[in-house]
Amino acid sequence: MKALSPKPCRPFDAQRDGLNLGEAVATMLFADEQWWLSQHPERQAYWHYEAGSIHNDANHITGPSRTGEGSYRCLCDVLEGVDKQAITMIGLHGTGTLYNDEMESIALHRAGLSGIPANSLKGVYGHTLGAAGLLETVLCLQALEEGVILPTKGFETQGTTYPVNVSNKPRTVEKTKEMQFIKLLSGFGGTNAAVRYKRTCNP
Repeated sequence: MKALSPKPCRPFDAQRDGLNLGEAVATMLFADEQWWLSQHPERQAYWHYEAGSIHNDANHITGPSRTGEGSYRCLCDVLEGVDKQAITMIGLHGTGTLYNDEMESIALHRAGLSGIPANSLKGVYGHTLGAAGLLETVLCLQALEEGVILPTKGFETQGTTYPVNVSNKPRTVEKTKEMQFIKLLSGFGGTNAAVRYKRTCNP
């Protein structure tokens, strides 16, 4: 694919020149809500799966759609009936490649989400392939529980057509009972996905 960078990747940066590969494993437990509450009455809050979507834009076996079509449609699906300003942050795929980052900026712009705080974690440990989405979801949700939006390592100067609200510094966020998080992913063969979670307080 000729997409590897010889240096640490720089998601969404004007000088980005490719991705780094990484390795990781991650696990997330999904449970029936009422059962989970009965087993963990001491927990003050938990994250609830609200919506998910998958679209294949069938653009190319490895290259993303230049218009971000699949990602845009996924975002529209998970945002149905939701005030966009209620979204606390978005975990982007952010590979550091020219076309992926550009496509995500276009998808965010089309969905009216360019101003929502976002990040990419691949500058820290690389692109972990099969584990990328789950690992980044777990890390972002835990950080939000601490009132932090994790930084995008390697980012300095905006390098996409449309602005993406990322920062190379940690940002604080008010921890509320209704925080919402979207994880956006894209993959080979034009496959795109988005998942939305909402923080819910234990009654």
